[in-house]
Amino acid sequence: MKPISLSLLIVLAAMFPGVVRGDAAEEAWRGLLNSVDRKSPAFAFPEYDPKLPSVLIYGDSISMGYQPYVREGLAGRANVYRLHTNGSHSGAVVRLLEKLQSTMAPFESEQRWPSKWDVIHINVGLHDLKYVKDGEMVANGGTQVHTAAEYEKHLREDFDYLRKTFPDAKIIFATTTPVPEGSQGRKADDAARYNEVAIQVLNDYPDIVINDLHSFTAPHQSKWWTKPGNVHYNRTGQRAQGEEVTRAILKELDPPAK
Repeated sequence: MKPISLSLLIVLAAMFPGVVRGDAAEEAWRGLLNSVDRKSPAFAFPEYDPKLPSVLIYGDSISMGYQPYVREGLAGRANVYRLHTNGSHSGAVVRLLEKLQSTMAPFESEQRWPSKWDVIHINVGLHDLKYVKDGEMVANGGTQVHTAAEYEKHLREDFDYLRKTFPDAKIIFATTTPVPEGSQGRKADDAARYNEVAIQVLNDYPDIVINDLHSFTAPHQSKWWTKPGNVHYNRTGQRAQGEEVTRAILKELDPPAK
């Protein structure tokens, strides 16, 4: 059999990086991703440094926007990972984290995946307050994915799960970023209303830190949104949010001496 040429190896490495390197952990990670997310920098599989603390970002598309800036801000300070998909609504948290952990846990012993999380930064909310009909978001009518009471119930289940499953992790809950007027499938006041529910729940979880990303974002929304009425943010907004999330995480990684 002829040896594989260097040029062919280069082509294979570009097409199937994990296979060529024999990196089963990265291949397992990529197997969790959909075809679109495989191309997103938010889902890049980082090198794990066992000397550094490890951070997990859980969230929806807003977190996917600021994820690369958090990784940039914590370079050399922490290993920064994220959930393998859009975090969706509050009722999906346990299921998605279970899938992530069960898939990646076999690689802890190879030091390709953290054996524990030092900080978990989590948000759910934007997908709970959507109005949908036949599975599609609608401007008028429709049914809200979760009522405020259901959101409260799910949050308690989520926080109990996080406490029990990751007892060494410092948990940070980020409030849901604003919904602008004219948003398709969402009502402008609902983000603030659901955040009030979350803060009331968090009164019973005093060890969970609140990162008020809603208040941070609201004054700049018209400069940061991708277009009027859209809940997503341009690069300026994503970077600013990423820097704010980084600050919140660093406070927990490097708490002031008492």
